Amino acid sequence: MHAPARSRKSFAGDSGFAFAALLAGNVALAFGPMFVRMATTEGQIGPLAAAFWRLALAAPLLLLMTRITRQPIGRLGPAMWATVVLAGIFFAGDLGTWHLGILKTKLANATLIGNCASLLFPLYGFLVARAWPSRGQALALLLATLGAVLMMGRSYELSPQHLVGDLLCLLAGVLYTFYLIAIDRARGRLQPWPVLALSTIFGILPLLLFAQALGEPIWPAEWGPLIALALISQVFGQGLLVYAMGHVSPVVTGLTFLLQPAIAAATGWLWYGERLAAADWIGAALIGAAIVAVKKPATNLAPPAD
Repeated sequence: MHAPARSRKSFAGDSGFAFAALLAGNVALAFGPMFVRMATTEGQIGPLAAAFWRLALAAPLLLLMTRITRQPIGRLGPAMWATVVLAGIFFAGDLGTWHLGILKTKLANATLIGNCASLLFPLYGFLVARAWPSRGQALALLLATLGAVLMMGRSYELSPQHLVGDLLCLLAGVLYTFYLIAIDRARGRLQPWPVLALSTIFGILPLLLFAQALGEPIWPAEWGPLIALALISQVFGQGLLVYAMGHVSPVVTGLTFLLQPAIAAATGWLWYGERLAAADWIGAALIGAAIVAVKKPATNLAPPAD
């Protein structure tokens, strides 16, 4: 038996915790590109192999969390099995193309373009709700779009060598949108840890096969970055994201993804000497304003008028 569908709450009351979890999850996910670079340099493995270990190391912990939190997977119907399998396949495709792109562009670009789901996923939410965005949502989307254009536009003008990496990250963002849609459907019926555990498990084999097909070295020389990638990005970051998706609307979920490129830009600046121009800072400020705007009450999608 499936659990009854969960309704999304506004930001009144206990759903404020879900918003805080969403922000914390995005902060954790923002460090993913740095861990991937460390895994491929210090660990001496390929980017797809790093994605494989991210899921393979996280899967046992996620299964353990389903027991600790008393959220058993239970019996699933064919439709739900198909949903979580597709989520795993889409996530594997997202990670594979994104990890390849990370090594061919800047950290900020990889995170920003890879999170084009921040604009695509809200569109899915409006289609499902059959509603136009409210004024606050429209303002937030406009601010976020302007911020994103400012942060990534400079890459194409001054660094055309980043184009291949940017395109790979764009493909990753599209695949991530389909992953989010599948997760959103599953979260309507299942609790967060079973959803994340199953989608993680079903992404492991495709990544291993692709890494082997490309001839990448699989066994790492250094485990530290991979353990950090699994714990911080997959267990903590994705765990908080999947939890929050059962409580907040797609437009809120999507826009908070744009925290990641701002944090990744700061990471690239501090660790890799990637220069930040005034446009990057202005873009980050606009993204922050968009998140503040969308957090106001009545962020949920209103039903269509009769």
